Amino acid sequence: MRCLVTGATGYIGGRLAPRLVEAGHDVRCLSRSAARLRDVPWADQVEIVEADLADPAGLPAAFAGIDVAYFLMHSLGHTDFERRDRAAAANFAAAARAAGVRRIVYLGGPEPPPGDRPSAHLRSRAEVARILLASGVPTAVLRAPVIIGSGSASFEMLRYLTERLPVMVTPRWVTNRIQPIAVRDVLRYLIGAATLPPDVHRGFDIGGADVLSYADMMRRYARVAGLRRRILLPTRVLSPWLSAHWVGLVTPVPNAIARPLVASLVHEAVARENDLARLLPGPEPLGFDEAVRLALSRIRDADVETRWTGASGRDAAAEPLPSDPKWSGGSVYTDERSRPVHAPADRLWRVIEGVGGENGWYSFPLAWSVRGWLDRLVGGVGLRRGRRDRHRLRVGEALDWWRVEEIVPGELLRLRAEMRVPGRAWLEMRAEPDGAGGSVYRQRAVFLPRGLAGHLYWASVLPFHGIVFSGMARNIARGAEGRVRPVEP
Repeated sequence: MRCLVTGATGYIGGRLAPRLVEAGHDVRCLSRSAARLRDVPWADQVEIVEADLADPAGLPAAFAGIDVAYFLMHSLGHTDFERRDRAAAANFAAAARAAGVRRIVYLGGPEPPPGDRPSAHLRSRAEVARILLASGVPTAVLRAPVIIGSGSASFEMLRYLTERLPVMVTPRWVTNRIQPIAVRDVLRYLIGAATLPPDVHRGFDIGGADVLSYADMMRRYARVAGLRRRILLPTRVLSPWLSAHWVGLVTPVPNAIARPLVASLVHEAVARENDLARLLPGPEPLGFDEAVRLALSRIRDADVETRWTGASGRDAAAEPLPSDPKWSGGSVYTDERSRPVHAPADRLWRVIEGVGGENGWYSFPLAWSVRGWLDRLVGGVGLRRGRRDRHRLRVGEALDWWRVEEIVPGELLRLRAEMRVPGRAWLEMRAEPDGAGGSVYRQRAVFLPRGLAGHLYWASVLPFHGIVFSGMARNIARGAEGRVRPVEP
């Protein structure tokens, strides 16, 4: 089938498009800016068309020859998101009908319980569903509650609130019931909906294996993430408006997105039927704990803060992608330095591979020694392990309080910290030729905090980074040039 994906630069669309390709479909992605999809890994496997759902004139070409059209865009973040989404849905519906599209698939939000006055966010989602169902094209509306996966705005709010606040004064809506669903299961339902019979024209509730309160979700997230039990102190004082500002203060999720999402949490979001699962047989939906575990199971590769590979290897959809917002994927603190080196890259590499142990760390030896002593006082390894060989390193061996995680000879050394810190830390050093007989030294320290203690730890050591890391970069460059010897701790 030929599938059109709108919102391909968004959280769900960016994960759905390559999976539709894997399922054997021909995929066309609609975007207001084709350049935003130019560098995604699957760009050469799909057709990209530039059009705007707000402008009907450009839509006929985008919908031509399409069998299944996915409406996955939304305008959260704009003050007039209801008007924008209403217009986009109307234009989408008209274009799909005119092009003879055989099915529309829409990922919407849950329906509030009868008698509840819906929030603006859920009201808009329901209005879009009505417009698409009235299009004259067979339509499947999937009503999803909180989606669990790194990059999902709802999940990121949960992540940051739980990780940063060991004790929380919480609004009363944290006791409301929610049926969160893993992003993997959402994608499976979206792909399956393309194959529904033509007479299926309705909305479906989708949800995961567990029904929990938001408070339960925070407590269980903390347990899966290895944090101490969170203490929640409910109060009736925090209105949705105040709650949204509170979320804005504590998390990096933009207020314009947090406000409508928080306002929607005053409604319970539990599936009232399970009909889509019966129409699309498959594995049982994941439980909350497993969905969170997949979202958190990440291993570094060459671009540690923007691209991660799941430790399980089973669910890349749950991990952050380069196209996700900068605030998604959890907190990642970095310190990056670079220095031009008037020496060839192979000479710079010899200095990089020789760091640590008797050769020292090329910067502020007293600071390294004090940090090593402190680490030993709390039961850590300190600097006492040294290194096996003065000149050569290999993957897996100890290097002072580091472990050699990766070596690309002549190019990259990546070390993983084994000191006692409230989080995980790495140090990367690179040697790059500059094309003119010299080289460039690049250095990056990366820290993933665990809980509030992790954020406080980074803040406490930040003043020293300017001295230690800048001195290290400067002296390694000078060492390659033969102008400075190692600085032993």
